Amino acid sequence: LRVSSTARTALIAEWDRCRWIWNECVAKSRQIHAHNRAHPDDKLTCGPAQLDKMLTEARAKLPWLRDGASVPQQQTIRDFGTARSRALKDIEKRLPIRQRAGMPRVKKKREALPTLNYTTRGFRLKDGRLHLAGGIVLTVVWSRDLLAAPSSVRVYRDSLGHWYASFVVATEVQPLPATGRVLGVDWGVKETATTTSDAHDLPHAQYGKTAAQKLARYQRMMARRKPARGQAASKGYRQAQAQAAKLHKKVTRQRQDTARKWAKRVVRDHDALAVEDFRPKFLAKTTMARKAADAAIGATKTALIEMGRKHGRDIRLVHPAHTTMDCAHCMTRAKHALPLSERIYTCTACGVVSPRDKNSARVMLVRAGLIPASVEGVRPPGALLPEAA
Repeated sequence: LRVSSTARTALIAEWDRCRWIWNECVAKSRQIHAHNRAHPDDKLTCGPAQLDKMLTEARAKLPWLRDGASVPQQQTIRDFGTARSRALKDIEKRLPIRQRAGMPRVKKKREALPTLNYTTRGFRLKDGRLHLAGGIVLTVVWSRDLLAAPSSVRVYRDSLGHWYASFVVATEVQPLPATGRVLGVDWGVKETATTTSDAHDLPHAQYGKTAAQKLARYQRMMARRKPARGQAASKGYRQAQAQAAKLHKKVTRQRQDTARKWAKRVVRDHDALAVEDFRPKFLAKTTMARKAADAAIGATKTALIEMGRKHGRDIRLVHPAHTTMDCAHCMTRAKHALPLSERIYTCTACGVVSPRDKNSARVMLVRAGLIPASVEGVRPPGALLPEAA
């Protein structure tokens, strides 16, 4: 978005009102929670209906709140309700604390980034500009054409001070020509993605490692200029913080760009994909944490799944258990776990020798049913052909 000084002032004022509403919802929720714990027989509720009523009363009493548009204020209550419901469900499921969605917290002025949600009655598009409720007009730099009329829009500011508009539209599947080929994808650290086709492997780009020296310099600058607790940050600290955030943003965009281009190429060349349903959270506790984070396995996997669904491809997620221990040719499982240092897989049953990751990628195809295994090793008629590894 191209935001004028007038529009920026209006957006910040709107955000201040929405942030106040969010904090009031948090305070009310905590108050009711404390009451329910003290009086189990007289429990109170804190649903959207009660919060909407509170908002109506507050707008009638406070002129500065009434000066703002009602749409983003109501959407703030909806967002709070969604966040609170998700947290309560995780508590009911008795998930570990690390896997729970945290209860909504107070948003501080200097820490929370502005974000405003508008439904259909709160915005309109005219002559390439975005008109928001309250007389706010924004110039949009379109990254792509809208496929349909948007049902809502979220206007937000990132850590660099740039403003963006995210539209919600109904999309349609954009089918690609059939190729008659399938692909197995295995995630790793040495290579971000190892596939059954050498031409479609994704090497580790190491964008984070390239930027590490500059990032360390900015972080040292921040450490030297860190303000005392309770004091405002100096201009030098804010400048160093902005430089570090800019570098982080650059690395993130490099990873996203590489992942999307690779996903587009993979989806265009294959009809079906067997993708390892790998969740690299546990790698954060290992010595490979830095390299695994730099590989951005989660972001690449998400990009591949989204691209496949967009173009109507068959995406099958395979559970990662024992995929490195099974032989892709005879499906015999090794009797001992293979250490990460062992990069060649040798089957003790059939004697096949192959690179460890390539074997795992082919195991994905077998487990997903894209290459049904049989005793004779004959492929059923009509089965899709895998690319030669």
